Amino acid sequence: MVNMISTDLRNQLEQFVPAENIKLQEPMSSHTSFRTGGEADVFVLAENGEQLSGLIPYLHEKDYPFFLLGFGSNLLVSDHGYHGIMIKLSGELDRIRVEGERIIAGAAASLARVARVACEHGLTGFEFASGIPGSVGGGIVMNAGAYDGEMSQIVEWVRVMDLAGRSFRLENPQMEFGYRTSIVKKQPLIVLETAFKLQPGQREQIAAYMEELASRRRQKQPLEYPSAGSTFKRPEGYFAGKLIMDAGLKGYQIGGAQVSEKHCGFVINTGQATSTHVYQLIEHVRMQVKSKYDVELEPEVILLGDF
Repeated sequence: MVNMISTDLRNQLEQFVPAENIKLQEPMSSHTSFRTGGEADVFVLAENGEQLSGLIPYLHEKDYPFFLLGFGSNLLVSDHGYHGIMIKLSGELDRIRVEGERIIAGAAASLARVARVACEHGLTGFEFASGIPGSVGGGIVMNAGAYDGEMSQIVEWVRVMDLAGRSFRLENPQMEFGYRTSIVKKQPLIVLETAFKLQPGQREQIAAYMEELASRRRQKQPLEYPSAGSTFKRPEGYFAGKLIMDAGLKGYQIGGAQVSEKHCGFVINTGQATSTHVYQLIEHVRMQVKSKYDVELEPEVILLGDF
């Protein structure tokens, strides 16, 4: 691949986004919830669909690798960095509007902020997502869920963009939602905005339930440490955290990465972890659980770069 930070490439990117929205050698430790990771060759802020509709087809045509970054809350970037173009959505794509019992949110909006807006407007159904530390776009890609709720239950439609820069709407059945997956994870599509269909409710009850869920999270999850939330998908018929605990791995540590003593389903950064430490710990946990229980643990975390 050509030198990703050539002057020519930067000039080309400035056709689509303002020069101040392009950064070189951006440390990904500043953009991931693990607080680890090397540098992205190029980091671009895209503020609206028009910028994306020029940028994405160009990168696709030139065969430049790129990755759409949400809040980095489910992402482990290699210590060697990402040799491509990291695109983070912002600006117009961070907007939220309310239309009756619908909330239409841009892909860059945080799930927590959508939950607050829903509460303010007396709309119920989004409470489960109030503590998920991710963006709307990332939540749609992964069909994010918690406390018996998931995106598939409240999504009415999703506006997406393909690699040719064309945007179109997909209704809920077309999204092919499954456990921690969707059509956007399986096909090269980019989430632009989503309509959530909610129900009328009482603001006080909605706020109380959100606080109850927040309290449960604080009690059971190691929120005081950098992590990516649940590290592994739930294996059918089992709970990942219990398998890991039963395997004797509670508190097990490699470098600065540790299996949380509070919740064994979480791998945490105790302060000095590298992405390599986290990756090695994930692989060690998988190997031990497979050896003891013949159960394959599949990471929920997205691994980006060379490990």
